[in-house]
Amino acid sequence: MVDARLFPGGRAAAKIIAAASAAVLLCGTAAGAAVTRSTAAHGSRPGSANASSTFWEGTDSWPITISGSAPYHEPAIGGDYGGYIGMTGNWARREGCKGQVAWSSVNSQQANTNYNTYHIGIGTGVYWFMGGPGVDPHYNGTTTEASNWGVQQAEWTLDDVSKLQLTYPVIFEDVELPGIAPAPDNGWNSVYTSPCSGRVKSSYVPTNVDRAEFNAFANYITSHSTYKVGVYSAPGIWTSIFGTGSDSLIPNTYEWTYTGDTSSLSRVPDGWCLSGTSTCADFFGGQNSSSAYALMWQWSGGGGTRNGFGDFDQIDASRMP
Repeated sequence: MVDARLFPGGRAAAKIIAAASAAVLLCGTAAGAAVTRSTAAHGSRPGSANASSTFWEGTDSWPITISGSAPYHEPAIGGDYGGYIGMTGNWARREGCKGQVAWSSVNSQQANTNYNTYHIGIGTGVYWFMGGPGVDPHYNGTTTEASNWGVQQAEWTLDDVSKLQLTYPVIFEDVELPGIAPAPDNGWNSVYTSPCSGRVKSSYVPTNVDRAEFNAFANYITSHSTYKVGVYSAPGIWTSIFGTGSDSLIPNTYEWTYTGDTSSLSRVPDGWCLSGTSTCADFFGGQNSSSAYALMWQWSGGGGTRNGFGDFDQIDASRMP
Protein backbone atom coordinates (compact mmCIF):
# COMPACT_ATOMS: atom_id res chain seq x y z
CA MET A 1 0.00 0.00 0.00
CA VAL A 2 1.00 3.62 -0.30
CA ASP A 3 2.72 4.95 2.80
CA ALA A 4 0.04 6.13 5.19
CA ARG A 5 1.73 9.46 5.87
CA LEU A 6 4.08 10.18 2.96
CA PHE A 7 2.32 9.75 -0.36
CA PRO A 8 -1.32 8.72 0.06
CA GLY A 9 -2.65 6.62 -2.81
CA GLY A 10 -3.62 3.07 -3.75
CA ARG A 11 -2.92 -0.07 -1.74
CA ALA A 12 -0.37 -2.63 -2.88
CA ALA A 13 -1.43 -6.27 -3.00
CA ALA A 14 -0.30 -8.34 -0.02
CA LYS A 15 1.98 -11.35 -0.52
CA ILE A 16 1.69 -14.04 2.17
CA ILE A 17 5.05 -15.50 3.16
CA ALA A 18 5.45 -18.75 5.08
CA ALA A 19 6.59 -18.38 8.68
CA ALA A 20 9.95 -19.86 9.59
CA SER A 21 11.15 -18.77 13.02
CA ALA A 22 9.98 -18.98 16.63
CA ALA A 23 11.51 -15.72 17.86
CA VAL A 24 8.99 -13.49 19.59
CA LEU A 25 9.92 -9.94 20.53
CA LEU A 26 9.06 -8.79 24.03
CA CYS A 27 9.42 -5.05 24.37
CA GLY A 28 7.97 -2.64 26.89
CA THR A 29 6.12 -3.38 30.08
CA ALA A 30 2.47 -4.12 30.76
CA ALA A 31 0.60 -0.85 30.53
CA GLY A 32 -2.70 0.38 31.82
CA ALA A 33 -6.02 -1.24 32.46
CA ALA A 34 -8.40 -2.55 29.81
CA VAL A 35 -9.86 0.16 27.61
CA THR A 36 -13.34 1.51 28.26
CA ARG A 37 -15.55 3.02 25.57
CA SER A 38 -15.34 6.80 25.77
CA THR A 39 -18.46 8.86 26.39
CA ALA A 40 -17.29 11.56 24.00
CA ALA A 41 -15.34 11.55 20.78
CA HIS A 42 -12.58 13.64 22.29
CA GLY A 43 -12.09 15.25 25.66
CA SER A 44 -9.78 16.61 28.30
CA ARG A 45 -6.93 14.79 29.95
CA PRO A 46 -8.19 11.98 32.23
CA GLY A 47 -8.07 13.16 35.83
CA SER A 48 -8.79 16.79 35.03
CA ALA A 49 -11.93 18.47 36.29
CA ASN A 50 -13.84 18.12 33.02
CA ALA A 51 -12.44 14.80 31.80
CA SER A 52 -14.93 13.03 29.53
CA SER A 53 -12.87 10.51 27.61
CA THR A 54 -10.09 7.96 27.94
CA PHE A 55 -8.79 8.97 24.51
CA TRP A 56 -6.99 11.90 22.92
CA GLU A 57 -7.30 13.11 19.34
CA GLY A 58 -3.98 13.91 17.65
CA THR A 59 -2.27 14.33 14.29
CA ASP A 60 0.86 12.94 12.69
CA SER A 61 3.50 13.54 10.03
CA TRP A 62 3.09 16.40 7.53
CA PRO A 63 2.13 19.83 8.91
CA ILE A 64 -1.54 20.47 9.55
CA THR A 65 -2.93 23.94 10.30
CA ILE A 66 -4.05 24.41 13.89
CA SER A 67 -5.57 27.85 14.31
CA GLY A 68 -6.01 29.93 17.41
CA SER A 69 -3.99 30.34 20.56
CA ALA A 70 -3.06 27.89 23.29
CA PRO A 71 -4.46 25.65 24.52
CA TYR A 72 -4.74 24.31 21.01
CA HIS A 73 -7.66 22.37 19.55
CA GLU A 74 -7.84 19.51 17.08
CA PRO A 75 -8.27 20.91 13.56
CA ALA A 76 -11.47 20.28 11.59
CA ILE A 77 -13.23 18.17 14.24
CA GLY A 78 -12.66 20.19 17.44
CA GLY A 79 -11.80 19.06 20.94
CA ASP A 80 -8.42 19.32 22.67
CA TYR A 81 -5.30 18.80 20.57
CA GLY A 82 -3.95 15.65 22.17
CA GLY A 83 -0.61 14.99 20.51
CA TYR A 84 1.66 14.92 17.49
CA ILE A 85 3.60 11.92 16.12
CA GLY A 86 6.24 12.83 13.53
CA MET A 87 8.72 10.99 11.36
CA THR A 88 12.13 11.34 12.96
CA GLY A 89 13.93 9.78 10.00
CA ASN A 90 13.75 7.76 6.80
CA TRP A 91 16.05 4.89 5.78
CA ALA A 92 16.09 6.10 2.15
CA ARG A 93 17.23 9.58 3.09
CA ARG A 94 20.03 8.18 5.24
CA GLU A 95 21.14 5.96 2.33
CA GLY A 96 21.36 8.94 -0.01
CA CYS A 97 18.12 8.27 -1.89
CA LYS A 98 15.40 10.89 -2.24
CA GLY A 99 13.49 9.97 0.87
CA GLN A 100 11.46 12.66 2.61
CA VAL A 101 10.98 13.27 6.32
CA ALA A 102 7.37 14.02 7.31
CA TRP A 103 7.88 16.34 10.27
CA SER A 104 6.22 19.51 11.57
CA SER A 105 8.12 21.60 14.10
CA VAL A 106 5.03 23.79 14.53
CA ASN A 107 2.68 20.90 15.33
CA SER A 108 5.27 19.45 17.69
CA GLN A 109 5.54 22.76 19.53
CA GLN A 110 1.75 23.06 19.77
CA ALA A 111 1.39 19.53 21.13
CA ASN A 112 4.18 20.11 23.65
CA THR A 113 2.62 23.38 24.80
CA ASN A 114 -0.69 21.63 25.47
CA TYR A 115 1.11 18.85 27.31
CA ASN A 116 3.58 20.88 29.36
CA THR A 117 1.52 23.99 30.12
CA TYR A 118 -2.08 22.79 30.13
CA HIS A 119 -1.61 19.08 30.97
CA ILE A 120 -3.45 18.07 27.82
CA GLY A 121 -2.53 15.07 25.69
CA ILE A 122 0.76 13.25 25.14
CA GLY A 123 2.92 15.97 23.58
CA THR A 124 5.27 14.77 20.84
CA GLY A 125 6.25 11.25 19.80
CA VAL A 126 8.08 9.84 16.78
CA TYR A 127 8.32 6.97 14.30
CA TRP A 128 11.18 5.77 12.11
CA PHE A 129 10.41 4.89 8.46
CA MET A 130 11.99 1.42 8.34
CA GLY A 131 13.86 -0.10 5.43
CA GLY A 132 13.63 -3.89 5.36
CA PRO A 133 16.52 -6.30 4.79
CA GLY A 134 16.19 -6.02 1.00
CA VAL A 135 17.45 -2.41 0.97
CA ASP A 136 20.39 -3.13 3.24
CA PRO A 137 23.50 -2.31 1.15
CA HIS A 138 25.21 -5.35 2.74
CA TYR A 139 22.34 -7.83 2.39
CA ASN A 140 23.52 -11.45 2.27
CA GLY A 141 20.39 -13.33 3.32
CA THR A 142 21.48 -14.02 6.91
CA THR A 143 19.75 -13.08 10.12
CA THR A 144 23.07 -11.76 11.41
CA GLU A 145 23.30 -9.15 8.67
CA ALA A 146 19.61 -8.31 9.02
CA SER A 147 20.24 -7.69 12.72
CA ASN A 148 23.17 -5.42 11.86
CA TRP A 149 20.89 -3.44 9.54
CA GLY A 150 18.31 -3.12 12.31
CA VAL A 151 20.96 -1.83 14.71
CA GLN A 152 22.18 0.69 12.11
CA GLN A 153 18.70 2.14 11.76
CA ALA A 154 18.25 2.21 15.52
CA GLU A 155 21.48 4.19 15.84
CA TRP A 156 20.24 6.67 13.23
CA THR A 157 16.95 6.94 15.11
CA LEU A 158 18.54 7.74 18.46
CA ASP A 159 20.77 10.30 16.77
CA ASP A 160 17.69 11.97 15.29
CA VAL A 161 15.63 11.97 18.50
CA SER A 162 18.51 13.49 20.47
CA LYS A 163 17.81 16.72 18.56
CA LEU A 164 14.07 16.80 19.34
CA GLN A 165 11.88 17.69 22.31
CA LEU A 166 9.97 14.46 22.85
CA THR A 167 7.51 13.77 25.64
CA TYR A 168 6.03 10.41 24.56
CA PRO A 169 8.13 7.40 25.61
CA VAL A 170 7.49 5.10 22.62
CA ILE A 171 9.44 5.08 19.34
CA PHE A 172 7.44 3.38 16.60
CA GLU A 173 9.00 1.21 13.90
CA ASP A 174 7.09 2.10 10.73
CA VAL A 175 6.71 -1.24 8.92
CA GLU A 176 4.76 -1.00 5.67
CA LEU A 177 4.72 -1.39 1.88
CA PRO A 178 4.64 2.26 0.75
CA GLY A 179 4.34 1.76 -3.00
CA ILE A 180 6.84 4.55 -3.69
CA ALA A 181 10.41 4.87 -4.96
CA PRO A 182 13.06 3.78 -4.40
CA ALA A 183 11.59 0.51 -3.06
CA PRO A 184 7.80 0.02 -3.26
CA ASP A 185 7.92 -2.59 -0.49
CA ASN A 186 10.68 -0.84 1.50
CA GLY A 187 12.78 -3.99 1.11
CA TRP A 188 10.62 -6.25 3.29
CA ASN A 189 9.56 -8.69 0.56
CA SER A 190 12.14 -8.05 -2.18
CA VAL A 191 15.92 -7.62 -2.39
CA TYR A 192 17.20 -4.71 -4.49
CA THR A 193 20.43 -4.41 -6.45
CA SER A 194 21.27 -1.39 -4.29
CA PRO A 195 19.27 0.72 -1.82
CA CYS A 196 18.41 3.45 -4.31
CA SER A 197 18.29 1.49 -7.59
CA GLY A 198 14.63 0.48 -7.61
CA ARG A 199 15.68 -2.74 -9.37
CA VAL A 200 14.69 -6.05 -7.80
CA LYS A 201 17.17 -8.92 -7.91
CA SER A 202 15.14 -11.29 -5.73
CA SER A 203 11.43 -11.29 -4.91
CA TYR A 204 11.77 -13.14 -1.62
CA VAL A 205 12.93 -12.29 1.88
CA PRO A 206 12.44 -15.01 4.54
CA THR A 207 10.18 -14.03 7.41
CA ASN A 208 12.84 -14.89 9.98
CA VAL A 209 15.25 -12.49 8.27
CA ASP A 210 12.64 -9.73 8.38
CA ARG A 211 11.98 -10.52 12.01
CA ALA A 212 15.68 -10.52 12.93
CA GLU A 213 15.93 -6.92 11.72
CA PHE A 214 12.75 -5.90 13.53
CA ASN A 215 13.96 -7.44 16.79
CA ALA A 216 17.44 -5.96 16.56
CA PHE A 217 16.09 -2.45 16.10
CA ALA A 218 13.80 -2.82 19.12
CA ASN A 219 16.45 -4.41 21.33
CA TYR A 220 18.98 -1.69 20.52
CA ILE A 221 16.55 1.14 21.29
CA THR A 222 15.47 -0.34 24.63
CA SER A 223 19.03 -1.20 25.70
CA HIS A 224 20.58 2.13 24.68
CA SER A 225 17.87 4.56 25.76
CA THR A 226 14.89 4.95 28.07
CA TYR A 227 12.44 4.67 25.16
CA LYS A 228 10.08 1.77 24.65
CA VAL A 229 9.39 0.40 21.16
CA GLY A 230 6.18 0.10 19.21
CA VAL A 231 5.26 -0.64 15.61
CA TYR A 232 3.07 1.16 13.08
CA SER A 233 1.48 -1.19 10.55
CA ALA A 234 -1.79 -2.83 9.49
CA PRO A 235 -3.07 -6.43 9.55
CA GLY A 236 -2.79 -7.17 5.82
CA ILE A 237 0.61 -5.55 5.47
CA TRP A 238 1.92 -7.24 8.59
CA THR A 239 1.04 -10.76 7.41
CA SER A 240 2.40 -10.07 3.93
CA ILE A 241 5.79 -9.41 5.51
CA PHE A 242 5.93 -11.71 8.54
CA GLY A 243 3.44 -14.40 7.53
CA THR A 244 0.92 -15.84 9.98
CA GLY A 245 3.19 -18.04 12.09
CA SER A 246 5.47 -17.37 15.02
CA ASP A 247 7.44 -14.66 13.20
CA SER A 248 4.26 -12.58 13.05
CA LEU A 249 3.44 -12.66 16.76
CA ILE A 250 4.15 -9.55 18.85
CA PRO A 251 2.01 -9.98 21.98
CA ASN A 252 4.02 -7.55 24.12
CA THR A 253 4.84 -4.86 21.57
CA TYR A 254 3.08 -1.49 21.49
CA GLU A 255 1.00 -0.97 18.35
CA TRP A 256 -0.31 1.86 16.18
CA THR A 257 -2.65 0.71 13.40
CA TYR A 258 -4.21 2.42 10.39
CA THR A 259 -6.99 -0.14 9.78
CA GLY A 260 -9.88 0.61 9.42
CA ASP A 261 -9.47 4.10 8.08
CA THR A 262 -11.83 6.55 6.40
CA SER A 263 -11.65 9.66 4.24
CA SER A 264 -14.70 11.12 5.96
CA LEU A 265 -14.60 13.35 9.02
CA SER A 266 -18.37 13.32 9.51
CA ARG A 267 -18.12 10.74 12.29
CA VAL A 268 -15.28 10.95 14.80
CA PRO A 269 -13.98 8.09 16.95
CA ASP A 270 -15.79 6.98 20.07
CA GLY A 271 -13.22 4.71 21.69
CA TRP A 272 -11.87 2.31 19.06
CA CYS A 273 -14.78 2.76 16.62
CA LEU A 274 -16.20 5.61 14.56
CA SER A 275 -19.26 6.89 16.36
CA GLY A 276 -22.45 5.24 15.15
CA THR A 277 -20.68 2.89 12.72
CA SER A 278 -19.13 -0.56 12.56
CA THR A 279 -15.78 0.88 11.44
CA CYS A 280 -13.26 0.10 14.18
CA ALA A 281 -9.54 -0.10 14.77
CA ASP A 282 -8.06 -3.45 13.72
CA PHE A 283 -4.69 -4.36 15.20
CA PHE A 284 -2.21 -7.08 14.14
CA GLY A 285 0.45 -9.55 15.22
CA GLY A 286 -1.98 -11.42 17.46
CA GLN A 287 -3.35 -8.31 19.20
CA ASN A 288 -6.72 -6.56 19.13
CA SER A 289 -8.19 -3.37 20.55
CA SER A 290 -8.59 -4.92 24.01
CA SER A 291 -4.87 -5.75 24.20
CA ALA A 292 -2.91 -3.73 26.74
CA TYR A 293 -0.39 -2.72 24.06
CA ALA A 294 -2.90 -1.24 21.58
CA LEU A 295 -2.03 2.46 21.76
CA MET A 296 -3.08 4.37 18.65
CA TRP A 297 -5.32 4.32 15.60
CA GLN A 298 -4.69 6.49 12.54
CA TRP A 299 -8.36 6.63 11.58
CA SER A 300 -8.25 9.15 8.73
CA GLY A 301 -5.83 10.83 6.35
CA GLY A 302 -3.44 7.95 5.74
CA GLY A 303 -3.47 4.85 3.59
CA GLY A 304 -5.05 6.72 0.70
CA THR A 305 -7.93 8.10 2.77
CA ARG A 306 -7.43 11.77 1.97
CA ASN A 307 -9.71 14.05 3.96
CA GLY A 308 -8.49 17.48 2.88
CA PHE A 309 -6.70 18.27 6.14
CA GLY A 310 -4.13 15.64 7.13
CA ASP A 311 -3.65 12.60 9.33
CA PHE A 312 -5.87 12.13 12.39
CA ASP A 313 -5.11 9.76 15.25
CA GLN A 314 -7.01 8.29 18.19
CA ILE A 315 -4.69 7.86 21.19
CA ASP A 316 -5.56 5.72 24.20
CA ALA A 317 -4.80 7.77 27.28
CA SER A 318 -5.47 4.92 29.72
CA ARG A 319 -2.52 2.94 28.30
CA MET A 320 0.16 5.58 28.56
CA PRO A 321 3.39 3.50 28.62
